[in-house]
Amino acid sequence: MTQTPVTTFPADETLTDERARELGHELGLRRDEYDQVVEALGRVPTVSELGMYSVMWSEHCSYKSSKVHLRRLEATSPRILAGPGENAGVVDVGDGLAVAFKVESHNHPSFVEPYQGAATGVGGILRDIFTMGARPIAVMDSLRFGDPTVDGLGPRSRAFQRAIVDGVVRGVGGYGNCVGVPNIGGETVFDDRYATNPLVNVLAIGVMPVERLQLATAEQVGDVAILLGSSTGRDGIGGASVLASQEFDEGLEDKRPNVQVGDPFREKSLIECCLELYDRDLLAGIQDMGAAGIACSTAELASAASMGMDVDLDAVHLREPSMASWEILCSESQERMLALAHPDGVDEVLAVAARWDVPASVIGEVVAGDRLRLHRRGELVADLPARSLADEGPTYDRPRERPAWQDGYGIVVAEDLPIPGLADDGDLAGFVAKFLASPSLAAADWVHGQYDSWVRGGTVLGPGQGDAGVVRLPGSARGIACALDGNGRWCELDPAEGTRRVVAEAFRNVACVGATPIASTNCLNFGNPERPEIMWQLATSIEALGEATRTLGIPVTGGNVSLYNESRVGGSDDPRDTHIWPTPVIGVLGVIDDAAMAVGQAFVQEGDVVFLLGDETRPGLAGSALQAYLDLPLGGRLAPVDLDLEARLAVVLGEAARAGLLHSAHDISDGGLVAALADSAVLGDIGVQIVPTERKDPAQLLFSESPSRVLVTTPSDSVRELARLCADAEVPLADVGTVGGTTIDVQGLLTLSLEDVRDAHLRGVPTAVDPSLVTTATGEVVT
Repeated sequence: MTQTPVTTFPADETLTDERARELGHELGLRRDEYDQVVEALGRVPTVSELGMYSVMWSEHCSYKSSKVHLRRLEATSPRILAGPGENAGVVDVGDGLAVAFKVESHNHPSFVEPYQGAATGVGGILRDIFTMGARPIAVMDSLRFGDPTVDGLGPRSRAFQRAIVDGVVRGVGGYGNCVGVPNIGGETVFDDRYATNPLVNVLAIGVMPVERLQLATAEQVGDVAILLGSSTGRDGIGGASVLASQEFDEGLEDKRPNVQVGDPFREKSLIECCLELYDRDLLAGIQDMGAAGIACSTAELASAASMGMDVDLDAVHLREPSMASWEILCSESQERMLALAHPDGVDEVLAVAARWDVPASVIGEVVAGDRLRLHRRGELVADLPARSLADEGPTYDRPRERPAWQDGYGIVVAEDLPIPGLADDGDLAGFVAKFLASPSLAAADWVHGQYDSWVRGGTVLGPGQGDAGVVRLPGSARGIACALDGNGRWCELDPAEGTRRVVAEAFRNVACVGATPIASTNCLNFGNPERPEIMWQLATSIEALGEATRTLGIPVTGGNVSLYNESRVGGSDDPRDTHIWPTPVIGVLGVIDDAAMAVGQAFVQEGDVVFLLGDETRPGLAGSALQAYLDLPLGGRLAPVDLDLEARLAVVLGEAARAGLLHSAHDISDGGLVAALADSAVLGDIGVQIVPTERKDPAQLLFSESPSRVLVTTPSDSVRELARLCADAEVPLADVGTVGGTTIDVQGLLTLSLEDVRDAHLRGVPTAVDPSLVTTATGEVVT
């Protein structure tokens, strides 16, 4: 046991070893983890210390189950200015500008309290961005809900699911709209596997001059710690350990106080305050107060510099004066930052904060040594090594075992599905129209319509307009593109191949708008890592993520791991039914030299030639949207993605866009060819005639989700140049049709009225979420 000087603590902080063990267990510490705390301190911890260790050593904060695997990811590139370990990744995008970007989850809070859970998820990721010195310029969201069209019991009922969807969407929109940051895209998925554990992943992007980069570390002894932002209250206490690091049970109401409450207007003032402080070079370091609050920010700032810090909790501006010391330390109240300033600059920092109406308090200073010492009412309540709290938590290489249920997936015959109109003389057109109206395939206008996608005036391609969102960089012709993609069904079938395909899709989507992909971030949403089957899924997915990002040249700049996404609320105890599909969500960032040249997905001109670029259509119904729509068992084998072809395809798409050859580009993914055609035709309000060039099974031609395929349109006088680019890059190219008319026609197979497709496409989501929004006579959506 480490020997430390004998220290006297107040009576209300002192615990017996027996009581400390009990309390540690209640807070989520395992028996051996509690023993490690005692070893680090050389004594029984105080109440405040036990609270701090419980949140900092939680899965959410310490990544104790994933750290050994995440180290395998490639995070180096000449462009990367800040990578994993910082609040957000930062990449050099040229013209003296840098871009910060990152994706994080707020899954469990969004189930317990949908509006505030989603809203504070947006607020938290925005703080990660401006903590780095960047002004937030865009957000995106990846949302997964239960199926609101299937009625069940309790949380699986239509009413409950619709309340979750409504609350989350309003929360994302309400916070982002009030702060004034455009939402430029993402994805919205409905699948019953997420009914009792929705996924709310939010990505944010910011821009700054390269020289304004801020890092989360102290600089020197004597630096003064200043708490900026909202007062500290009891909201969010235990969020990291109680909500984010445990699976759900029936005690939802008991967890409701652990959800933070956001104030977007306070966040807006905090952004402007911090940006002015950076521009005036008044700060020596800064750290967002997210999960674990003051405990996290003080420990991480001190540990990163191998220094200590003395903190006076009486100086913290409180919303509730009766709070105990551990509550002050572990509160996750929103809109707060911990800044470090040189002593001679403190008055200026406080003056800037006052000008922006941002509350500010001097709460401590950086000291020599390695101790984090916290005082309350003149007495010491915690005295611990900062590094033990921030960097020396438990790390596990947990047992992994391939699930027995994987074998069952492989024997499912996924490529021979009973499709009405193909298997018999039924109405194929009617079936396809209903298929396109399913909520995961239909246009997400009902969702995006609640977001402000054009505030600040930099948005070039907003939600649903392109395969990636595109925003112009201030003061530059350049733009950045970002795509956010996941597919839990693919990854449940095959975590390795599914993850590779998700990375490839996000990469391809960025290339489709004409941008060059340069970096990636990720949010890894999985179940309980203490179950060997789930740990196998996670480790396998991370290994594939590393392989794919290395091959495609998009190093991982950081991200988030969200585990314990399981629920026994109103459901089965069968392990296969309680966990979500393994869902790695991948964000890819790209740079486009001239944002005005960005390529959308809408068909735009009568007579344009339609080409299929990339791989041939391969068997692709395993884990597909069609398989889900037909309510068939998940199964089959995924066609492997050719990452080298993906890289060459991206080169062609970028060069063709820069040369002005493309009028549209849209990858074939969820829903296959019919979904891609519907997206582009409805958005452009113009039909298309397709003449298949492949001798394939009709179901595969229409619905296959096999990778590495992109539909592009080009004017006839650009065909020769596009063909040359493809030949030079060895990318297959096939002339498959022409834009025009008022139907979507796949010769010999299918003819759909554009009007019918539009109606199905636009009605799908609002009909599922709130049928009262749709008028039965006209199909119009009430806004």
